[in-house]
Amino acid sequence: AALNPWDVMLCVSGTAIACENALVVAIICYSPALRTPMFVLVGSLATADLLAGLGLILNFVFQYVIPSETVSLLTVGFLVASFAASVSSLLAITVDRYLSLYNALTYYSERTVLCIHTMLAGAWGVSLCLGLLPVLGWNCLHDRASCSVVRPLTKSNVTLLSASFFLIFLIMLHLYIEICKIVCRHAHQIALQQHFLTASHYVTTKKGVSTLAIILGTFGASWLPFAIYCVVGDPDYPSVYTYATLLPATYNSMINPIIYAYRNQEIQRSMWVLFCGCFQAKVSFRSRSPSDV
Repeated sequence: AALNPWDVMLCVSGTAIACENALVVAIICYSPALRTPMFVLVGSLATADLLAGLGLILNFVFQYVIPSETVSLLTVGFLVASFAASVSSLLAITVDRYLSLYNALTYYSERTVLCIHTMLAGAWGVSLCLGLLPVLGWNCLHDRASCSVVRPLTKSNVTLLSASFFLIFLIMLHLYIEICKIVCRHAHQIALQQHFLTASHYVTTKKGVSTLAIILGTFGASWLPFAIYCVVGDPDYPSVYTYATLLPATYNSMINPIIYAYRNQEIQRSMWVLFCGCFQAKVSFRSRSPSDV
């Protein structure tokens, strides 16, 4: 079959995603210091995005090298599970940031570690189940009338996936609003203890809120068009509409390492050690807490 430029762009996107996130996974596995709950969550996100990037590459290879309906089901199921795990890990990171602020005194405890591991186990378990649904028979290979805009997924399947995304997005929106309230309240209390409101108080608060808005805005801008199109779209529509909404969704996995990993001072220091083999003391790094935004 002739190469579809959209498939090529998805493959290129998958390659970039895999390379970026493979580096994050390697750094976290390489550095014993990166074993806190925050980095466990970042590692889960990077692993999910790494698998998603590999899934995009495999989907391209099998589509043009080994065209098969069975292989198509396997690659689509793999992609669904990977992207579902990525979105679920983002939700887990949001919950962790909220807990680190709301329960700051008890955050560093064994209970928190157990909570993080339980969240991740549930997230990956649900993601695996969602990925297995097409493979176990919830597909439209034998009933073309039930196909969605993403073959071979059925309309009811993509509706379930879209509804799950909308629910996760609303939960994240609510939690980030609560985080903004806590950050503003803490900054205001600190300023009052100093008997006056300094300019830095407003700058710090504005920076924190802006960062949260960027995080949520990036997530929403990447996934909302595709999730909405999966619900309102028709399989008879030109495939370019599906590609045009799916490609930006993959960009979220490309941006995640920049937002959640490469900006972190501990990971920057580990990258320096990994690539240079030594750490120069004259280069200063500030450790960031899980609540840093």
